[in-house]
Amino acid sequence: MTADREIQDVELMGVAQNPEQALRLHRSLRTIADATSLGPELRDMARAVLSGNVDIKDALQDPRYTEAVFQRMHEIRRAADDQTYAERQQSKAKFAEWDVRQQAELDRERAERDAPVHGIGRGAGRTAAPR
Repeated sequence: MTADREIQDVELMGVAQNPEQALRLHRSLRTIADATSLGPELRDMARAVLSGNVDIKDALQDPRYTEAVFQRMHEIRRAADDQTYAERQQSKAKFAEWDVRQQAELDRERAERDAPVHGIGRGAGRTAAPR
């Protein structure tokens, strides 16, 4: 997603119950914004929220976006119902692999977010001369 400004996790705390949920929601919005397999309404909604042009609460109440979400959920459900047993097992295995990768990426993002910030502020990187 390319934007001049992207919201921070903290700006999603109006709907997230904790920083972890805000991080996951932020990542989900990025995924939706960049997903070429999704319709334009969902991508536009995610981009609008990420850019700060639309508040997440407003987006969740906008009929255009809620209709697009429900439509996509219906498509997913229909596709799942049409899967054979072998296809379901294959999907479960693919999901497990994807989930491991996502967890590793979340762990990395958490570590970056929670790492102490060094080198910021007055005198950063300099040592004081003894008096």
